[in-house]
Amino acid sequence: MGIQGMGEKKRLQVLIAAVNQEVNMLAEKMNLETDAVIVNQCDRFAYEEYDHKERRIRCFSMAERGVGLNRNTALMRADKELCLFSDEDIVFYTGYEEIVCRAFDENKDADVITFNFKVDPSRATYYNQSKTRIRWYNYGRYPTFAVAARTKSLHRANVSFSLLFGGGAKYSNGEDSLFLHDCLKKGLHLYAHTAKIGEEVYRESTWFKGYDGKFFTDRGVLYHYLYGPLAKLFSLRFLYAHRGEMLKERSLREAYQLMKQGIREGKKRNL
Repeated sequence: MGIQGMGEKKRLQVLIAAVNQEVNMLAEKMNLETDAVIVNQCDRFAYEEYDHKERRIRCFSMAERGVGLNRNTALMRADKELCLFSDEDIVFYTGYEEIVCRAFDENKDADVITFNFKVDPSRATYYNQSKTRIRWYNYGRYPTFAVAARTKSLHRANVSFSLLFGGGAKYSNGEDSLFLHDCLKKGLHLYAHTAKIGEEVYRESTWFKGYDGKFFTDRGVLYHYLYGPLAKLFSLRFLYAHRGEMLKERSLREAYQLMKQGIREGKKRNL
């Protein structure tokens, strides 16, 4: 392969959030075919890099906690044309690089594209059935590991992940929705793509402890940030849509009161 061909293939970089991993084994475990930046939250500070399939894997170990901080650390160091967010428990399908690059080539105005992954049914929040534009009414379904982007678009828009939401933060989840919310707010163009490029190896969640009071209160705080004056309406919609799964131990009224408590907390903190 000529120099030009190799350059064309080195357009994509995977940004991986990891916790207590052996970083020198992660590229093989995840079937990486591209450059990558791994940020590993552990009990030490260190930097190392190695080659995997003739691609550079850069590894940053850090003692701080929080998935938002982890992803921001990787995003600040992204230096390829395209980036693809990921987690340590994702295994990519062979050929994912070509699929992602082609999707951006076919959608010249796309700043962000989400892809399909095989996940455990209990964690399935979306599946792209058709290629479509992501708008304000449907952006809240996508996990961060489904998201690829033009790196310069994210840097120019100055978007980043919240340090208040997600695993290891004060509020248990929602950093993915907040990130896409901010991308839309900054005028970036978001698309959904039907290609399946990997699968998630199921593991117990590090933050989910069941549908307890904290779950609903945290969700209320999140909805204040996402929906502002419409937070209560979207809270009712959320609870009604998931009542069979989430409301086995408390009534819709009780859960709604907890979400309203979270909305008030969000207003008080002016998040």
